[in-house]
Amino acid sequence: MSRGGRQAYSALSVLAAGALVLTGCSKGGSDNGGDDKKQDQKNAQAQQASIKFGDASDSTGPAAEVPGAKTGGKLEVLQRDSYAHLDPGQIYVSDEGSLANLIHRGLTGYKSTDDKGVGHEVVGDLATDSGTTDDGGKTWKYTLKDGIKFADGTPITSADFRQTYERLFAPFINQGPTFLQQWMADTTGADYRKLLPDGPYKGKHLPDSVLETPDAKTVVFHFKSPHPDLPYALAMAGYAVVSKKGDTQAKYDKNPVTSGPYKIQSFKSGKSMVLVKNTNWDPKTDPIRHQYLDEMDFTFNQQFETSTKALLADSGTDQTGISFNNQVDAGNLSKVLADSTLKGRTVSGYQPYVGQININMKHAPLQDKKIREAIAYALPVSPIVRAYGGNAAMEVAGGLISPTVSGYDASFDPWGKKKNPGGDQAKAKKLLQEAGKVGMKLTYGYQNTPEGQQISTAIAAALKKAGFDVQRQDIPAETYYDNIGKVNNNYDIYSSAWGADWPSTSTVIPPLYDGRAIADGSPNYSHVNDDHVNSEIDRINKITDPTKAAADWEKLDQYIVKDVINVVPTTYYKQTQIAGSKVGGLVYDNVIGGIDPRRLFIK
Repeated sequence: MSRGGRQAYSALSVLAAGALVLTGCSKGGSDNGGDDKKQDQKNAQAQQASIKFGDASDSTGPAAEVPGAKTGGKLEVLQRDSYAHLDPGQIYVSDEGSLANLIHRGLTGYKSTDDKGVGHEVVGDLATDSGTTDDGGKTWKYTLKDGIKFADGTPITSADFRQTYERLFAPFINQGPTFLQQWMADTTGADYRKLLPDGPYKGKHLPDSVLETPDAKTVVFHFKSPHPDLPYALAMAGYAVVSKKGDTQAKYDKNPVTSGPYKIQSFKSGKSMVLVKNTNWDPKTDPIRHQYLDEMDFTFNQQFETSTKALLADSGTDQTGISFNNQVDAGNLSKVLADSTLKGRTVSGYQPYVGQININMKHAPLQDKKIREAIAYALPVSPIVRAYGGNAAMEVAGGLISPTVSGYDASFDPWGKKKNPGGDQAKAKKLLQEAGKVGMKLTYGYQNTPEGQQISTAIAAALKKAGFDVQRQDIPAETYYDNIGKVNNNYDIYSSAWGADWPSTSTVIPPLYDGRAIADGSPNYSHVNDDHVNSEIDRINKITDPTKAAADWEKLDQYIVKDVINVVPTTYYKQTQIAGSKVGGLVYDNVIGGIDPRRLFIK
């Protein structure tokens, strides 16, 4: 998912494998706990299909009742990472995306069409439908529903949506998705900010030829090029509504005015959060969410092992406990999957995220292709797979396109990682010797979690064996992506993970590798700017045949990995999660990429 997010794909990514993954899609639903590879592959292939856009009848609330659901009670939520961002415009990573499903709403959203987390359609959320267009996607019209309000009781109008979209151009919004901004500005790079450099804060606004709000209930987008995927994009948490009256600009990130079924009663960054019912949320307007719980109490800094141990013990408040994003830790994964008595308390899924090691192209020594090639051969993938529990948790990757995304090529493996996941340090050292760079210093930035520490130690040892002088630097998990997203960061290599934001590689390669979009906060973490990559992005984005586009995206994927060598793919993700015995409505949702918090209740 983009951060990623990144199926209809969700708007966000998941905390799989220890790296906050950016947005994207995810697949849910392996009923067998993730141990049946054929079922995993079937689930992955199902994610490649497009999700339909719903009409007005599909967009009417309330959401279908969850079987056996009860109202009331308090849910304990054990999370590894605190939330760095609560402002919708800043949300693009998985754990924040899970939370956004409870507190934020947008024009569109993903509605479950079954109780297994597999079937979905894009429907109108605050809008009456998923959008209407009569010209192939250049013009889109949305009408707002009656009775929609923010948590403070203020009615939600088109003026709030104008504020929502105009503020995305302001400099302080630098962590969220940029699809809509680029479409409105008709550009592919960071130049979109020139359309409204200060956002709406100095009296200037987007012209009606771009964004039209003719009355309190109507929002119209005018694009110069067709964008038939707009309903997908607007379902992302990054485009959820922001209160014009309550917009505190950068301060909104810690105390937003919410619109979902829950509101924030308290938030102590790094420590705790309490969500309570939003009494101004009307279920008749919401076809997507439920409000079964009275309260959700979050505790942060709960590592995977800690949360797994507590939920396995299943005593006291842990009986009504869960983690939205923590997975079962590596040490307990095989035990959990083998225990049939836990089947009702666990969910698993094959995710669309692809892990990768970025090589910082801004650093002069790394502009030598032979050195990048040496890094690519030397990097081991086995420590990553091992740290998260083996093949039940992830598979070795060859390219950047996940098995869940159309265009995936299982045979592509340029660095031999599938055959030799330990890496080839001897070949790497020979390349380093040819470049005259044996002993070259590499600064390796890693996520400061138990898994991140374990992985970084093994990877550093392999790189040292290949002839590099590796200096490890830990980065706090909460702000990891903020740090590696800085163009002038001090790291030479660092990991990330990304999933498609909706069913197209157009939401993978362009955001990650378009050199014209390099900026602080951009997900182009390797800071690569390759003319062929840029021109191919423009060309393929204009292809209307999805099958041909998918094939061409895969060719570009192979060029990036094999010829540019700015990134080394590592793993494809799976995830298993566990809940307390008194938690009902447990489903692994293929859009959210993890447990669906919108349907949970206390038995």
